[in-house]
Amino acid sequence: MAGSNVAKSAQGRGRTRARDEVLLDRELEELPQDLRWREWMLRVEAVIFASAEPVARETLARVVGRDCSIDLLIDDLQEELRSRPYELVYVAGGWQHRTRPRYADTIRASSVPARSVASALSETEAMVLMAVGYFQPVTRAELSKIFGKEISRDTISALRGAGFIASGPRSPTAGAPYTYVTTKHFLSAYGFETLRDLPDIEALEDAGLLSRRVDDVEGEPLEETGEIPDEQIEPTDEPDLT
Repeated sequence: MAGSNVAKSAQGRGRTRARDEVLLDRELEELPQDLRWREWMLRVEAVIFASAEPVARETLARVVGRDCSIDLLIDDLQEELRSRPYELVYVAGGWQHRTRPRYADTIRASSVPARSVASALSETEAMVLMAVGYFQPVTRAELSKIFGKEISRDTISALRGAGFIASGPRSPTAGAPYTYVTTKHFLSAYGFETLRDLPDIEALEDAGLLSRRVDDVEGEPLEETGEIPDEQIEPTDEPDLT
């Protein structure tokens, strides 16, 4: 019965998606070329503006014509926003609206609630997140060795609840504890396209912001997305065995 319900639900979503695609005139063939391009620009910007996460090229392609160049549309939008206090940036595999860095002090002075939850992290949570970013996949025990004190389950839970980290593959060490890795949301919140955009770790160590306490924490940054493939991520309700 459950399988039947799942199948029906999937069919329903498929019909809804197909209906939406039919109702949306993507090609706009009745419009002159300049007006068609303008409408595509506005559609793309509307989708990016409405999304809480970076929007991938494949998603934007659903609202424009088949022969429309997403890259050229983005170029035109970025040029149009050049004099505005916000811009379109490419982070975590998609495009997102971001306030220009020069207005950061103005926004802080206004005390308005920021959209990014990164600003809500405690100092400890932010430091642990930074360590996960550099040393992933890393266990809680290894994080504790890095900081020279126990990293609590509450800290890990807070970072997972905020969507910044997820369970990685089990460690080959005794007990096979779960490791932790960063997510695409981590890249998005901090404005990174990939983990290669992280600041140089040696510079952070020289500044005393991060210290490698153990020789066996050698997790290498994941090169493209900042997260491990879905099939390798363990369920989030698994017990912490560290």
